[in-house]
Amino acid sequence: MSDSAVGPFPQVFVVDSQASCVSVPTPKKARCSGMGQKILFMLMGIAMLGLALQACLIFHLYNKVEAFSHCASHPLCQNVSRPSAPGQQGDALSRVGAKVEPRVEQIQNRPFAQLIGSSNPVGEDNVVQWEHKGGETYTNHMGYSKGQLLVQMEGHYYLYSKVTLNAAEECSLVQHKVMKVTKAYGQAIELMKSKSSRCTWDAKFSTPKSSPGEDLRNSFLAGIFHLQTGDKIYVTLEDIQKIHRGTTDNIMGAFMIAP
Repeated sequence: MSDSAVGPFPQVFVVDSQASCVSVPTPKKARCSGMGQKILFMLMGIAMLGLALQACLIFHLYNKVEAFSHCASHPLCQNVSRPSAPGQQGDALSRVGAKVEPRVEQIQNRPFAQLIGSSNPVGEDNVVQWEHKGGETYTNHMGYSKGQLLVQMEGHYYLYSKVTLNAAEECSLVQHKVMKVTKAYGQAIELMKSKSSRCTWDAKFSTPKSSPGEDLRNSFLAGIFHLQTGDKIYVTLEDIQKIHRGTTDNIMGAFMIAP
């Protein structure tokens, strides 16, 4: 048999059973295990946060239930929680009306006064005198003495005064004032003033009217002032002899608008 007819010999591998095993590192598995631990910690944190929120909500609900249980015995809570019968509604309205009535009564009892012109209006120091009884005169929680209104209750008052004068003379000066006397000052205080002058003849030609007659003029003052208990209010008129006598031509008044 020739050598050319023989095929190649198979390769023989020798395994050394005594050789030590070398472990292959697995870095990918280590990375996966580390990320899994992070996710686990995150889920545990979310669970703890949820438990804390749930505890807060339960505590808040418990406080509400406890407050409602305390309120259940109160009459006001009973009226709100239970519908009232028609008769009970009437009782509630009557209680509301009872609260409103004192307020209305308080407004009605606020001080006010109205004085009208006197047949003898001329007083000392040009103080205008008034009628304080009869006719359209009113005094409620206010006094009157010698032309002066006496304040008996502190508050903000609306004061007004109107006077009528005969300005038929050649030249006439009208000076109308509302004055106040208070304990805080030693002299009278001027609250309001109106001052005007008028001549009824032409000074250029010096020709006076042949028949002066009457030339009536009005002066009106009004304002809001804070007055104290014991204050006195009066009206003065320069050259008071010119005042026109009449109950409706002259008037003075005051009323409280706010305490």
